[in-house]
This record gives sequence, structure tokens and C-alpha cells, in this order.
Amino acid sequence: MRAVDEHRIHQIFEVGVWLKGAHALIECIGGALLYVVTTATIASWVNAFTQDELIEDPNDFIAGYLSQVAGHFSVASKEFYAFYLLSHGLIKLFLVVGLLRGKLWSYPASLMALGAFMIYQVYRYSYTHSAGLLVLTVFDAVVMVLIWHEWKVVRQHRPV
Repeated sequence: MRAVDEHRIHQIFEVGVWLKGAHALIECIGGALLYVVTTATIASWVNAFTQDELIEDPNDFIAGYLSQVAGHFSVASKEFYAFYLLSHGLIKLFLVVGLLRGKLWSYPASLMALGAFMIYQVYRYSYTHSAGLLVLTVFDAVVMVLIWHEWKVVRQHRPV
């Protein structure tokens, strides 16, 4: 029965790592796009996206908020988010590849990186109160537990 549990935990670990990899790839693409797209283009896209909704309901909270944010999106903000997304995504992709290949260095490195990202996410949450940051932080915590567990298993089965 214990071997089945370990196998199931390993499968969940792999799914979690693949999901982190997919998220990292999306971050890299988003960061790269932010580097090449101008703030005026971003504002234009958001306005085109929200225009019909705001015509239908001028008090629509989400469409109004998106339109307002796009109108005040500075070049400095764009550069920060582009750098953050691209660097965050590249670090996670590097770690995901190491984890999926079973590289011993990748387990503690992933734990440290995810821990640092989680601290930053909680810090950002204190300003933004974004539910998405909380969901991401909880997911990161679950993945950290799975990485820790997998690291213990891998170390037990490695010849000394």
C-alpha cells in the first residue's frame, strides 16, 4: 500500500511541476511581449476590449478598472513587469527542467526560489489584496511540500 501512495505522490509532484513549467512559460511570453509592445498599444487593446462593455454598462467595475489601469500604465511600470515576468519565468523554467530530470541541486534551489517568490507575493498582496496572488502562493506552498517530499525520496534511493 505504501508503494502505491508514493507512486501517487510522485505523480502529483510531476503534475505540479509541469503546471509550474506551463505557468513559467506563460510568464516568459508575457514578459517578452511587454518588452516589445508599447504602452499606447496596450491602452489601445484594453480600450478595444472594454469599449463594448462600458457602452453597455458604464459602471462595469472590471471593464472600468482595466481601462483606468491601461490609461495610467507608465513605461517604467511596463519595464518593471516585463523584467519581473521574464526573469521569474526563466528562473522557474530552469528549475522545472532540473526537477523533471531529477537533478539533486534543483530540489533545494527550487525550495529557496519558491520561498523567495512566496515572500514577495505576500508582500505584494499586502498592497494589492489580489486573490490571484493568494491562490498562486497557496499553489506554490503545495508544490514546495511536494518538492520537499520528492527530494527526501530521491536522496533515499541514490547510492552514496
